[in-house]
Amino acid sequence: MTTHHDGGKPPLGIVIPVSQDIAAGIFLMLVGAFFIWQSIGLPMGTLRAVGPGMLPRAVATMLLAGGAILALIGVISRNGERMPMLTIRGPFFIIAGILLFALLIRSVGLVAAGPLSMIVASYASKDTRIVETTIFSVVMTGACVLLFKYMLNLPIPVIANYW
Repeated sequence: MTTHHDGGKPPLGIVIPVSQDIAAGIFLMLVGAFFIWQSIGLPMGTLRAVGPGMLPRAVATMLLAGGAILALIGVISRNGERMPMLTIRGPFFIIAGILLFALLIRSVGLVAAGPLSMIVASYASKDTRIVETTIFSVVMTGACVLLFKYMLNLPIPVIANYW
């Protein structure tokens, strides 16, 4: 049986025999390719009259290129850290945070939905520290209120039924 880098036995899960750089590069290339495919129907426009497809396609192309570079570095170096065992904890708490935000944004507003969803999603990591996470989530929510409500003037409820 293989052992973990700390000398102990690995937890139950799936072993992926590639480096993290290669796996991350492949993932970024797939995401970039998906968004390029999804933006094909949007007109690009010109640099003088930017169309709705220009920014998404440019960002997706950079993402695809960055992923290719990262994967190539992983292939060339061959000494990158191996992928850890896949567990359910990370995806569970990330998806729970997203669903919590979706369920709460209209009923309680961004001021409550933002921090709560970030705190729940932070439990995807075993190293979560609640005080730091709470401070971070409150600061990020404040930045989101400034950006979305005031700078972009989007109709997002900050405090539901009040603001």
